[in-house]
Amino acid sequence: MTTRLARRLAAPAPGWTAHADAVVVGSGIAGLTAALELRTRVPRVLLVTKGALVSGSTIWAQGGIAAALDPADSPAAHLRDTLEAGVGLCDPRAVEVLVTEGPARVRELVARGAVFDTEPDGALSLTREGGHHADRVAHAGGDATGAEISRALVAQLDAVRADPGIEVIENALVLDVLTGTPGHDGRPAPVAGVTLHVIGAGSRDGVGAVLAPAVVLATGGIGQVFRSSTNPAQATGDGIAAALRAGAVLGDVEFVQFHPTVLWLGSGVKGQLALISEAVRGEGAHLVDTDGHRFMAGVHPLAELAPRDVVAKAIVRQLARTGSDHVLLDARHLGADRLRRRFPTIAGRLAEHGLDLATDLVPVAPAQHYHSGGVVTDIVGRASVPGLYAVGEVACTGVHGANRLASNSLLEGLVFAHRAAHDIARRVESGALRQVDPVERGGPEALVAGAARSRVQRIATDGAGVLRSAAGLAAASAAL
Repeated sequence: MTTRLARRLAAPAPGWTAHADAVVVGSGIAGLTAALELRTRVPRVLLVTKGALVSGSTIWAQGGIAAALDPADSPAAHLRDTLEAGVGLCDPRAVEVLVTEGPARVRELVARGAVFDTEPDGALSLTREGGHHADRVAHAGGDATGAEISRALVAQLDAVRADPGIEVIENALVLDVLTGTPGHDGRPAPVAGVTLHVIGAGSRDGVGAVLAPAVVLATGGIGQVFRSSTNPAQATGDGIAAALRAGAVLGDVEFVQFHPTVLWLGSGVKGQLALISEAVRGEGAHLVDTDGHRFMAGVHPLAELAPRDVVAKAIVRQLARTGSDHVLLDARHLGADRLRRRFPTIAGRLAEHGLDLATDLVPVAPAQHYHSGGVVTDIVGRASVPGLYAVGEVACTGVHGANRLASNSLLEGLVFAHRAAHDIARRVESGALRQVDPVERGGPEALVAGAARSRVQRIATDGAGVLRSAAGLAAASAAL
């Protein structure tokens, strides 16, 4: 079967042009960190975000951020757990960077104003999630870690809005990564900037171009490609697609993580679904099927705290055995005061649907949650296209392998955004990254009709869901 790849999106020609030393696309933990680190290191940085500055996947992260912050823990132990969760397919060198530099980056978050939960003695409160053999997950607001991290980073950015060295463009969809002339020796064409479609009020509107020698993609995941996902509506894989059209190498695209415990509200529910954090199971909640049988104890030594792929697959198999479409999360034995203090966000979300963790069995089922693959990068975030960087969920750094260890995602965005920003600054200063003129890429242009969205979601869900087969994947590929 031949696949015809579009080289650019069908879009109007840019009506305005801006210039920067680096463009950061995305305003989650990775994008905000990259922009803040770049602001004082290059003359001009431009941050572009698809919605409002406070949007994206980071604000929805409940459980926490993993790092060896306890004196009894170690980066080596964190490394072992990460490699085990990735079932032998992680890049050990990238994981070593993650776990070694992680504690310092988390402490820097605190210095930037992020307020984490603490013990009475002032030490960070740490909990455990699936796949971890130690308490190393720091959290904020009980179960509102991502929202607190986002708040702190946006506040840092707001404090320097008047700085002429940084500009923020909200409600801007990145259309394509612009590239220059390919090298004579077969090297890929270098980055020349991006084209945007800005929708909404502001000094810039409509389709425009930002010319820059460095582009940092921090566009998040692909959740809305599936019928049910915990991802926000913005997570449609824009960054991965733009990188692919620009000639970047992708990797591990097949490694899609499905969160085991997403609130089940019926088969017809669409859009972003409510996540019931793994931290609830970390505190001692159990999974039972609709017959009341606790089934995880016989599946894995860690039972409900097995790696996410193990739990998700076990749930789907149990659904087939019982003929049901959901299982039940039982946290009733943990007590009302403890649950409401530890999980106020989840408690509020459940209350909207008439459910209470303290008194009810909560219906849950797996849904798409995280994409471990993406734009292949090295350990400083460089993609295969010169001048193109990718950080956070859009990137394939190799730290996750086939299955991300719980709460490593925020840490990855933090660590590798910091590294990418410092690498860009060094290369801009040395002249290794220079502005080139954009050149129109040959080949077809395309734009998928919006009406095809539900069909794409059905194909992806049926063919590349929790349990897969060669025949199912082949059928999905042919249908797409």
